[in-house]
Amino acid sequence: MPDTTSSTAAAAAAIDGAALTEQLFRLLRLKTTPVAIQMFERVEDMAAVPKIRRPNGAIFTTDQIIGQAARLGFTVGITAADLVGPQCAAVIGLAPQDAQWRAGEAFAGVWFATKADAAAHQEAMHCVPYGRYQAMAASPLSSGRLDADICLVYANPAQMILLINGLQWSGYRKLQWGAVGESACSDSWGRALATGEPSLALPCFPERRYGGVPDDELLLALKPHDLAKALDGLAALSRNGLRYPIPPYEVQSDVRAGMAASYGKK
Repeated sequence: MPDTTSSTAAAAAAIDGAALTEQLFRLLRLKTTPVAIQMFERVEDMAAVPKIRRPNGAIFTTDQIIGQAARLGFTVGITAADLVGPQCAAVIGLAPQDAQWRAGEAFAGVWFATKADAAAHQEAMHCVPYGRYQAMAASPLSSGRLDADICLVYANPAQMILLINGLQWSGYRKLQWGAVGESACSDSWGRALATGEPSLALPCFPERRYGGVPDDELLLALKPHDLAKALDGLAALSRNGLRYPIPPYEVQSDVRAGMAASYGKK
């Protein structure tokens, strides 16, 4: 869960979103703007964010709200009333994960073969617990308008593995994720908000249809301090010659010269 204590807010304020964004574009040549997400306990606090846009009667998916920040550069704030239904709102804790939601009957026969399969899918999703938050805002990370609870980075697979390598550069640990399939936003921003863990996802059909996610992009959701750590590691890897774009090695060439450069002469 996002920590909104004063000490955490001070730490978030110390994160330079513009600098992190510059490093991401410089080291990975991203084509999509990284996004900051902040959860709000009061709608009034969300509405007070500088230059924030509101749906003004339009109904969206959360994917569209994130897409507006990532692909149009907007700062957008929403409540549950602005979202198309409880599936989107429940993932970010703006609607209850009650018995009706957990049944997921609308998905049976469309996304899953049986009602039991649909219910199992709902149970597998990571969601922010309901009751604490009333609103959410998304904005380009570089804008500095939000005290980001998490950051979203869209990248192709080659860029993404290097970013993950950067995260593992120091204090190594194996990173593990899952795939719920449809509603994959629960694998990314839902999981990162609920657990605080870096969360990689394969954006699903609605994210691509409604959120504008291109075919080649994956999504990593992580706390700002984890993104800063990953970029420190990415810079170290770059100094070692491990950088993007990854130059392909001829499949029939003697591999020893290339391996010596990346793994040591032995």
